[in-house]
Amino acid sequence: MAVVLTAGVAGCSSSGKDGGAGAVKQVPGSKRLPAGAKGAAPEAAPNRVFRLIGDGSTAFTGSQPEQPVPTRLAPGRKPPQFVVFSWDGAGEDSQKLFSHFREVGRKHHATMTYFLSGVYMLPKEKRKQYDPPKHNAGSSDIGFNDTQGIRDTITQVRGAWEDGNEIGTHFNGHFCGPEGGGTWSVDQWRSEIRQAKTFVKEWKSNTPGLAAEKPLPFDYDKELVGGRTPCLEGRENMVAAARTMGFRYDSSGVGNQVWPKKKGGIWDLSMQLVPVPGRAFETLSMDYNFMFNQSGVTQGDPGMHEYWGNQMRDGLLRAFDRAYAGNRAPLIIGNHFESWNGGTYMRAVEQTIAAVCTRKEVRCVSFRQLADWLDAQAPATLAKLGTLGVGQAPERGWKVFLGGTDGGADRAVHQPDRAVH
Repeated sequence: MAVVLTAGVAGCSSSGKDGGAGAVKQVPGSKRLPAGAKGAAPEAAPNRVFRLIGDGSTAFTGSQPEQPVPTRLAPGRKPPQFVVFSWDGAGEDSQKLFSHFREVGRKHHATMTYFLSGVYMLPKEKRKQYDPPKHNAGSSDIGFNDTQGIRDTITQVRGAWEDGNEIGTHFNGHFCGPEGGGTWSVDQWRSEIRQAKTFVKEWKSNTPGLAAEKPLPFDYDKELVGGRTPCLEGRENMVAAARTMGFRYDSSGVGNQVWPKKKGGIWDLSMQLVPVPGRAFETLSMDYNFMFNQSGVTQGDPGMHEYWGNQMRDGLLRAFDRAYAGNRAPLIIGNHFESWNGGTYMRAVEQTIAAVCTRKEVRCVSFRQLADWLDAQAPATLAKLGTLGVGQAPERGWKVFLGGTDGGADRAVHQPDRAVH
């Protein structure tokens, strides 16, 4: 199978913002049961914890709602099929796609990861506060925001976290190419990460008109455990910086549909190569890459929009099917809140969520939840899963393949409470 990764490998937008496996058990107080689960969930427990942090832009409010407890896979049991839907540069603008996909997630029991760009929390009047590596202070290839845009984004970020979704980072100015993230040192990436955190932690100070807004309900220093670099550049040095700053995973690489492993001390949860129906190559599991290989521009022939959307949807479904019936490797999908080619890719993603997240033994989770599950597994189990190739099911079945890997019964692995999760 040929693989085509053209300039579209970056998988990112440059548009500005101006203007049965026992995989999941519910935490006490959680309202949501995973798709296919039986019985009613307990009522939410009162959340009486509240402590403002810093200037009041964020607050400690106790453990995050709607979180599953990871469980160790029992010997001989088939792994669940994990699917992660993630969004680069998440922010709410006039298209209102952030709020729309929050509703899609609630409807189909899908928890997702939203990679927030720090500059979306910084008003353009304060742009000089951003000092990007190798660029003048106040520079950004995706612009900055205005007061209303910041208010709308805060509302969606707050709601997304309360829904149980993860807030990761897409860093800040989205610089790619000759002086972009791929050329930055470890120290420069540390600066970029620190600034991404600061803009989220200090939006009230930076936007006086929002002083009366409610804080974000988490401590971002602890909430932030992963991200995706702009254009997928600079991963090695970024990871070297991030692993000392609380990151547990990265999704900036290009991979195949096999079980994840740790690289550089954190989980490599990269996007994957998936089929392009009707074409003799595979492309990255992201809306931008399908678009680039179909039209090369954001607004191609309107007569092809439906076909292109169906092609992306069917490619993602083929990737899902070969994992679901094969090695059960997590399927990692990346997207943008964009209306490229008439919004055809948004429809494709929504149709994919509806088709897969309601299937038996499927868990549509955030990256953080996937990392929690991976951390809960016996090392021997993960090593065995890592021997399976793309779409490869165990020759003699799961019972034989994973039989007796740790000698124990399926059990919940309760991790110590963290400040925000």
